[in-house]
Amino acid sequence: MEEVDFGRVAVLMGGWSAEREVSLSSGRQVLDAMQGVGIDAFAVDVERHELSEALVGKCDRVFNILHGTWGEDGRIQGLLETLDVPYTGTGVMGSALTMDKNLTKAVCLQQGIATPAWRIVRRESEFETAASEIGSECGYPIVVKPASEGSSVGVSIAHENELTEAYNLAAKYGDVIVEQFIEGSEITAAILNGAALPLIKISTPREFYDFEAKYQEDSTVYDCPCGLSAEAEKVIQDTALKVFEITGCEAWGRVDFLLDSAGNHYLLEVNTAPGMTDHSLVPMAAAATGLDFAELVIQILTTTVETH
Repeated sequence: MEEVDFGRVAVLMGGWSAEREVSLSSGRQVLDAMQGVGIDAFAVDVERHELSEALVGKCDRVFNILHGTWGEDGRIQGLLETLDVPYTGTGVMGSALTMDKNLTKAVCLQQGIATPAWRIVRRESEFETAASEIGSECGYPIVVKPASEGSSVGVSIAHENELTEAYNLAAKYGDVIVEQFIEGSEITAAILNGAALPLIKISTPREFYDFEAKYQEDSTVYDCPCGLSAEAEKVIQDTALKVFEITGCEAWGRVDFLLDSAGNHYLLEVNTAPGMTDHSLVPMAAAATGLDFAELVIQILTTTVETH
């Protein structure tokens, strides 16, 4: 790869979403990788009222590794565009759309992408009806989760006698999605510069791939190669690229699917600033192509030269 002078790079991390600690971990590893190859990079633990002061005139571009609200929902992207600071990842519209799981599913379903059946719940009085409809259509258990969070924060797999507790947990984070439970495996497609990397199949002895399985447990198994035939893998990779295009995503990210026992895949969600920790999936997929962590970071950073 041709060497690029990136100037001074601010690594945005932390913030105040439910994924703050994961973002700090991702940010530290990205920062270490940049500094390890001689890039002039510094950390910015984002606070609400000091971001402009921290960036204007002090950096040439931003590596955004803020996870969750304010990091992936278009607001930080809008501020950076107002400040005329180039940044990694998806722009304002794509970030805002994909942070909202309800809109993402609706837009993609309209374009022929299969996704588990769902209802959006914006107030508590709607929950019982929504849960009853999904339970009647699809059977129990059902999934109850925040409409705009990541890292499996606030997610429950709920049986009929567990619905109130599940709703109360998810509602801490705003609107709630009630969703069909697909029994099977989670499979993920990392996207980098217009290409889908090798798929990763995720297996956990826990009830589902929750926060603990993602970041704390050593029992989670990541298979890459994923174990599918080359044809089946390409179908899912092509779906991931289509989802990325439909939702207006750019540069890099991750598209997550559920794979049932019959081999059908269902869109779960899109991540526009996915984790970059030692348990994270994009670095694993990149490694399967021979790309080490520092090279991955540089490729992501290179996209800021031509976009935003």
